[in-house]
Amino acid sequence: MTTTPSARAASQYATTTGNLTARMALHSYGTNPQGWFAWLGERLPLTGDVLEVGAGTGELWRQVGRRGRLSLTDFSPAMCARLREVAGARVLRCDATYLPFRAGAVDAVIANSMLYHLDDPDAALREFARVLRPGGRVAVAVNGRDHLVELNELGRVIGCPDLTVRFYDRNDVTAETTPARVAAHFDDVTVERYPDELVVPAAEPILAYIASMIGPLTAAQEAAARAAIQARIDAEGAFRVRKHTVLISAARGSR
Repeated sequence: MTTTPSARAASQYATTTGNLTARMALHSYGTNPQGWFAWLGERLPLTGDVLEVGAGTGELWRQVGRRGRLSLTDFSPAMCARLREVAGARVLRCDATYLPFRAGAVDAVIANSMLYHLDDPDAALREFARVLRPGGRVAVAVNGRDHLVELNELGRVIGCPDLTVRFYDRNDVTAETTPARVAAHFDDVTVERYPDELVVPAAEPILAYIASMIGPLTAAQEAAARAAIQARIDAEGAFRVRKHTVLISAARGSR
């Protein structure tokens, strides 16, 4: 059934943090010894007034130290409840395309893996530019078209060909297209890819990931997925999943 990115996000995240938690758990099988949040933290603007939009469970701030004043936003009541556990953070529930901040209020805006949840990502980028001070920095993380492609192949095994987070099919937010979109609103755009792949030794974390996407699996779906996963593990020693995530950084100019 066709749905909008925002409607899909609401169904996945508005009332629970469990789906996001299951997906983050799968990424713990990454091969990069520096996990995503630690890698990201080294590249983020973290001083002054810092705003993260679509902050989810706030896991970034449980792993990364900060030196500025932190504001966290999300559209989801369930996520905002978790965000209030982040010590010292101001938490606001709001739409990413209408931020409750005056123009030029913040020094940095962070949008980590959230633009593909929006029906109008360009409206969010305009809003990020509005709330940033001149010279302020924006950091946007997005995925490439081949991100987690092996998991999408499992979707076909169980009759769900659009299994993985393929919101960019509807709003074209990808590692390939988003740098140009950011450049329409910001200056000094740079792109850096996070080097990583998943090497998963057992079926259970992958099955939990699939269930987080589509809900509880039927017995037939679980059996088919488990057989396909185990066949790959038996042949290769693990189930390997390609990742393609980039961090796009830019500056707010005078325009």
